[in-house]
Amino acid sequence: MTPQTLSSITETVADARHLFDSGKSRPLAARVGRLHALRALITENQPALEAALWNDLHKSAGEAQLTEINVTLAEIDHTLRHLRAWARPRRAPVPTALWPARARLLPEPLGVVLVIAPWNYPVQLLFNPLVGVLAAGNTAVLKPSELAPATSALIARLVPRYFADGAVRVVEGGVPQTTDLLAQRFDHIVFTGSGNVGRIVMGAAARHLTPVTLELGGKSPVWFDDDARLHRAARRLAWAKFTNAGQTCVAPDYVMTTPGRIPALVDALQQAITDLWGADPRTSGDYGRIVNERQFDRITALFDGTEAVIGGECDRAERYIAPTVVTLPTVDHPTVGPAASHPLLREEVFGPVLPILPVDSAEHAVQVINRWDKPLALYVFTSSARTRRLFEQHTSSGAVVHDAGLVHVAATGLPFGGVGASGMGAYHGEYSWRSFTHLKPVLRKPLTMDTLRLAQPPFSRRGLRLLQRLM
Repeated sequence: MTPQTLSSITETVADARHLFDSGKSRPLAARVGRLHALRALITENQPALEAALWNDLHKSAGEAQLTEINVTLAEIDHTLRHLRAWARPRRAPVPTALWPARARLLPEPLGVVLVIAPWNYPVQLLFNPLVGVLAAGNTAVLKPSELAPATSALIARLVPRYFADGAVRVVEGGVPQTTDLLAQRFDHIVFTGSGNVGRIVMGAAARHLTPVTLELGGKSPVWFDDDARLHRAARRLAWAKFTNAGQTCVAPDYVMTTPGRIPALVDALQQAITDLWGADPRTSGDYGRIVNERQFDRITALFDGTEAVIGGECDRAERYIAPTVVTLPTVDHPTVGPAASHPLLREEVFGPVLPILPVDSAEHAVQVINRWDKPLALYVFTSSARTRRLFEQHTSSGAVVHDAGLVHVAATGLPFGGVGASGMGAYHGEYSWRSFTHLKPVLRKPLTMDTLRLAQPPFSRRGLRLLQRLM
């Protein structure tokens, strides 16, 4: 990786703006061509992308295809199918008081968009927003994560080859380069990462009054009471939690259930982990590793001194943490967030450690959720329609998923985003196109039949009464 200087970053952004100002990114044919170019970049270099993801995160080829490559290709294909309809100007209503007049909404691109990606899904979370950016007719500057160096270097090599006109540009580097990028003027910024860094991004964007899309994660809770389908639910829960070694912003962060259900749930989770990654997940080619020693130390500190009921094995040299389940003691008023009694409940785990928190009832679980920040996702495993409605109607989260985890991220027709501290704005499918598009109102009021005379002085009592009726 060759970090760029401030002058080269300034020049990169200026070149992206010059291309946008030239109008070459706007025609529908140009947008379609760039989406096909992005698709070719991924499909023609799939083995190289898989190798880079293995080097950075020990992500298997199967997991890379499922969670990074195929998700992005589906986003591209969905957008190509619908882009012509999305981009078509649409008629808009005009109030009677303004008749005769005609109005329409004219979609236009925002300009130059900065996409800052995290390290945990360094392909998907960089290219998925880019699909919407290009579909809307913008140019883009990409900042891949320096914590996934193999993937970052590969993307930096490939992008100029597939976007020779410079519609997409890449800036590599760490915090200094990101800081220099944020000092530039953009027309929209997309950031995926922690809330602390999200505040920095939002503060930098405010200096230029730049709109932002922030995907910030948080502690995504799980409610479980589906005794009849215990083993199916446990398998889906284990898969959602321990995929990518738990390093997923929408991974289940903690489970709430009643005390009597915990032993059976633990047994079912143990069986599910064995089925998915074998008796020793360390030897499985499908189980990932922690991205670096700093994250390894942070995660292990969260459950240090706690007796794990499943897993708990760690190897710092290999950055390996086994799929781990920890049961927490019953307390009268359990709390999640900075005031929580246990470290595993104070911050997002973002690793392969799943705490189970005993609560009295689903209503009690709702109270726990509502005492702190709104989560990015909420997962409910129940056979009760009443319980599903309880969580849907009495909690607020970026999304609610019943009987599964993670899968809503792959639904191209659904917006993906947070609410409150878990983020702002959303993308995927048409919601991506809308996020990076300005629907400009265009109104024509003909000069003939000059009904505006009623709204102009000198005012008459009769004219004002007529205008009041029309309005």
